[in-house]
Amino acid sequence: MVNVMDKLEKVEKLREKTGVTYEDAKAALEACDYDMLDAIIYLEKLDKIKKPDVDKYTTESSETYTTSEFDKAQEDYKKDCSKKTLGNAVDGFMGVLKKLLKKSIDTKFEVVRYEETVINVPVLVLVIALIFAFWVVLPLLIVGMFFDFKYHFAGINSVNVNINEMCDKAADACTDIKNDMKSK
Repeated sequence: MVNVMDKLEKVEKLREKTGVTYEDAKAALEACDYDMLDAIIYLEKLDKIKKPDVDKYTTESSETYTTSEFDKAQEDYKKDCSKKTLGNAVDGFMGVLKKLLKKSIDTKFEVVRYEETVINVPVLVLVIALIFAFWVVLPLLIVGMFFDFKYHFAGINSVNVNINEMCDKAADACTDIKNDMKSK
């Protein structure tokens, strides 16, 4: 239901658009349940406002009218839309960064020994540890392989190179080296 204020606004708007009196605008809106388009048609039928000179409106044309100015304006518009701005570049970079951050949190780095998970942390933690303390973390990872620790990444959907297979091969190589040293 239309409240009193909306009714007054619609009457005023119809009066401004059509040039009819307040009484005619109010009567037309009341007759058409305060629908603006129906009220305009209602006023046209009563000959209170002038009907459009054209009976048919269409967007189709049998002839195409183009000018060089129009073509140039179209080309300029396309160029302006395709320009890379600093804001667009920053937005794109932030989008990639956000995806990378989400992926690094969703993907887990697991340290396993004798089929039991010892450590299970997001890859982001491993990356931060490698950045700030690589001289400690990297040797620990290498030495850990000689003590039967294996490393896996969980949560990776598809990768061209199977990282977990590579980690297993490295652990097997360390085990072989360890066994060779024991036998000698």
